Amino acid sequence: MPDGLDRDEQATGGRGGGPHAGAGDLLHLVRSGRATTRGALQQVTGLSRATVGQRLDRLFRAGWLREGAGGAPDKAGSPLGGRPAVRLEFDDAHAVVLAADLETRHARTALLGLTGEIVAEHAGPLAIEEGPDAVIGELGVRFAELLRKADRAPESVCGIGLAVPGPVDSETGRVVQPPIMPGWDGYDIRGRLRRAFAEQTGGPAGIPVLVDNDANLMAYGEQRASYPQCSAFALVKVSTGIGAGVVVDGAVYRGIDGGAGDIGHIRVPEGAEALCKCGSYGCLAAVASGRAVARRLTDAGVPAASGADVRRLLEAGNPDAMGFAREAGRHVGEVLATVVTLLNPGVLMIAGDLAGTPFLTGVRELLYQRALPRSTAHLEVVTSRLGERAALMGAGTLVVEHLYAPRRAEERLAALGV
Repeated sequence: MPDGLDRDEQATGGRGGGPHAGAGDLLHLVRSGRATTRGALQQVTGLSRATVGQRLDRLFRAGWLREGAGGAPDKAGSPLGGRPAVRLEFDDAHAVVLAADLETRHARTALLGLTGEIVAEHAGPLAIEEGPDAVIGELGVRFAELLRKADRAPESVCGIGLAVPGPVDSETGRVVQPPIMPGWDGYDIRGRLRRAFAEQTGGPAGIPVLVDNDANLMAYGEQRASYPQCSAFALVKVSTGIGAGVVVDGAVYRGIDGGAGDIGHIRVPEGAEALCKCGSYGCLAAVASGRAVARRLTDAGVPAASGADVRRLLEAGNPDAMGFAREAGRHVGEVLATVVTLLNPGVLMIAGDLAGTPFLTGVRELLYQRALPRSTAHLEVVTSRLGERAALMGAGTLVVEHLYAPRRAEERLAALGV
């Protein structure tokens, strides 16, 4: 089964209703709440009662659909008249999703239900510089432990989502020239993760795997969880590096090959002499990332090696950390003035290790000073609501939306023989 994301399908959920609607389309109508009874499905699609029944029977046999608890009737009744209709529901208990969020020195893994609840999770050190083979192999070990902890069979896993701190070609799932992921460029992450999962859990070897940039998945998770009505949502993650994720009309905007949102490598005048991890001078990340702030703190006599160290110093109220974070926020705010003018988002979310009051204050100072007033008149500048779980939640949601989108659902039903 191909894992590449279909942009139209992600944005719209697929074909939707109509006289040619298949079982996957009916599932989408139920999951989206557009039609949750047999009569409503007939009305929306124009299909006959018998055809709707046949389509639904496939979904019931797959275990993807159920009648409301106890066969409870929908009090609104049937749109076609007659007695109250039984409500149809997506059966979220039939499968689970595995997700992982890789950072430069740390990784979080989780087992999630199909509606996003975390069943089991683990967080611990894992250095991305150890290379893809070792890191992904360790993810397989952690996935196996999560399944044991939750007492779930490997066969119950319908897919895996992975967030990485670098640009990803969504069609191939491979990272492309990642500045802070040595040895990962062009590596077959999907294939290795499939093998690691099968080797460590005894599960199926061809499990679907989706890989995306961490800021993209954070943005997707936050938007779906807290701002589902926002049609233009932007998230900026400032940790060891700096990246942005953009969700437009419910879909992640990735650009032509996954490079959208890489704002950490926009040149800024203040960084003319600063060498970035990408090899260039003057990048925003070289002067305003967690790594850059850590370097300034170390030079000032306050030892710090990473964005995580800066976060701990900020939480402790260290005055040097607070001052440098506010200055970094001003640099980022200057770049975001252009981003906001271009995208005109309704929500701008600041996330990551530096996303505290000092940094946010700096961002607002320059953002509102430099951006067009019209671009910020209806803008909410906020901090993360999901915190360290944002990328995990986004990865899990992306897997579910991908696997149960109409076209993919039809393919999977056929493979199941129902």
